[in-house]
Amino acid sequence: MLNPQRAIEVRFHGRGGQGAVTASIILAEAAALQGLYSQAFPEFGPERRGAPVKAYTRISKGPIKTRAPILNPEVVVVLDPSLHPSIYMQGLKSDGLLILNSKREARVIAGELGFGRVAVVDATGIALRNLKAPIVNVAMLGALARVLEEVSLDSIAKATLKALFNIKWEGDLASLLKTSIIGEAALGNIKALNEAYRLTEVYVA
Repeated sequence: MLNPQRAIEVRFHGRGGQGAVTASIILAEAAALQGLYSQAFPEFGPERRGAPVKAYTRISKGPIKTRAPILNPEVVVVLDPSLHPSIYMQGLKSDGLLILNSKREARVIAGELGFGRVAVVDATGIALRNLKAPIVNVAMLGALARVLEEVSLDSIAKATLKALFNIKWEGDLASLLKTSIIGEAALGNIKALNEAYRLTEVYVA
């Protein structure tokens, strides 16, 4: 549960065009929907499609007074598995959690990295099924919702619709998945979010 004295810090790693920055914003918006304080901001390397990108989200019960980059996150979310572990493992707390877009078993990855808390989901496959494009950010948020109890899947779904499609949805996720009024693209993102939530594999040593 959230400690009122400190923020939860999440760092996203991806490449330009995969939506890491948007994912950080959606997570912050979802937290705000639940009455929490939040902030999201990017850190860019070379500004070109395919270049490594970092983005940060902080979530807190109280006001957030820093905008410094997140050097020691509780959670790291990796959208692109081709990134080298030396990039995304840097500073991750020993009791933190790594969430990786991968078809491989979480246990195997944990063993290779020497890190005991790993969650994996085939976000690329899920995105291709539901969006017809390898844009994995919303699917990775589904995986994050599976392990981050402070922010609900319903809130992330609502924030996704607001951020990507300017749609305000008042109902719950179950009713959202049954509707046809929000459009194919919007519904595809919500289906990707929900599928990733269901299929995420969590390994804790």
